[in-house]
Amino acid sequence: MEKKYFFFDIDGTLTDRNTGQIVASAKEALDKLRAAGHFVSIATGRASYKAIPFARKHDFENMVCNGGHGIYFEGEMRENRPMKRERSLALYRQAMSLGYGVLVALDDSKKVYASNFNFIEQAGIRKEPTTYIIDDQFDPVEAKSIYKMYVSIPEEEEARLTLRDTLGYKRFEPEYLLFQPDAKNQGILRMLEYVGGEPEDVVVFGDDIGDVNMFDDRFYRIAMGNGCEELKARADYVAERNVDDGIYKACEAHGWF
Repeated sequence: MEKKYFFFDIDGTLTDRNTGQIVASAKEALDKLRAAGHFVSIATGRASYKAIPFARKHDFENMVCNGGHGIYFEGEMRENRPMKRERSLALYRQAMSLGYGVLVALDDSKKVYASNFNFIEQAGIRKEPTTYIIDDQFDPVEAKSIYKMYVSIPEEEEARLTLRDTLGYKRFEPEYLLFQPDAKNQGILRMLEYVGGEPEDVVVFGDDIGDVNMFDDRFYRIAMGNGCEELKARADYVAERNVDDGIYKACEAHGWF
């Protein structure tokens, strides 16, 4: 059987969004793919400090994380690149000049930095564990790297932030924009350099708007039945819903195990 290189998004693809747990049939499919000699990896936007525990729990030794900027290979972090510095600083300055609160992650952790309380006052406390470091002398220009930024701008005001398209961004919460790497496809290509694979042998599974970048024309693209319409339109194959054994059935239909 020809060896394939599989990359799976986590949330809504491998896991049931209602429970946060990996779908049982998906886990069975992963085991069968490995047994058949295929390469199996995660491809996620999650930062490594959040993604590694999931990977270890579910026996993934390989992972593209941090939106494509992180490479976890054979159980070790090999790369973890920050966002582009000058673009990040420019966007930070624009958001601050417009009066929006900005939180800045200077490393791959739950710590965020700010020079004032504007973000918390405008958007509230973030819905995931966060350590806030508020220092009126904080200026990211003095930092070596910037990994993520959170800007408390409402959706109806996004157009005011004219530099928003210079970095990857997502709106997972209505109260703020998250700026993070959006280069899963590039992370997958770098992972192939580690394992000696070719792009035409890659199979990607995704479900949401955050996976559009991963749906590279060079890869075989599978959208979950519970996925967004934009992703389905780019897919080579639309599987059933992930909770209806979509991953397992897709692999079985293609003869991958």
